[in-house]
Amino acid sequence: MTLLTCNDMTIGYEDQIVLSHLNFAVEEGDYISILGENGSGKSTLIKTLLGLTRPLSGNFSFAKGLSQKDIGYLPQQTITQRDFPASVFEIVLSGFLGKKGWHPFYTKREKEIALSHMKEMHIEALSKKNYRNLSGGQQQRVLLARALCAADRLFVLDEPVTGLDPAAQSELYDLILHLNRKYHMTILMISHDIAAAARYSNKILHLEDNTYFYGTLTEYKTSDLYQNWKGEM
Repeated sequence: MTLLTCNDMTIGYEDQIVLSHLNFAVEEGDYISILGENGSGKSTLIKTLLGLTRPLSGNFSFAKGLSQKDIGYLPQQTITQRDFPASVFEIVLSGFLGKKGWHPFYTKREKEIALSHMKEMHIEALSKKNYRNLSGGQQQRVLLARALCAADRLFVLDEPVTGLDPAAQSELYDLILHLNRKYHMTILMISHDIAAAARYSNKILHLEDNTYFYGTLTEYKTSDLYQNWKGEM
């Protein structure tokens, strides 16, 4: 099932075009790594899909029953966010806020779901801990659990392993793959880690100099963008 389709979409800011004529479709269960140098349009694309900015032309569409409110989003963390003074359980629960409308109190069912997601991320023992006192890897697990509360079928992650040590990076990649394989969660992940993209992804979206590649991992490894980028590493 196709969850998201981009139709001849041009993205950018005001009159500044970042990427033109973008066409691709995201299928349910895909694990897509979005690669490219800084300024190639990766973050602009994600902001457009999240509804934070509009396409300059063209459009994108979601499958019936899916909307931007159903996307679990894990942004890059800032220093301020890492120092947020709240408990782990409070932060995980806040993932439901986008769906609650004018109902400010969490239901018993929502609390049960939040605890279930915390268990899935191996952070249930940290429930009452202050988020600011956790390690970087633990904080990312908390934010994954939070995103699970917000997400139905689609996860968008913006360089989730940045700043983590190699062991924590590997653990986080494995957890994301677990969500993809066990629950068929569709993954769109911005990354600079071409080795991890080759290990975990089934498709690659590589943006560069107002051009792009989109296709399977096997197809990507024969593309000019891959050969050129690999040669610069």
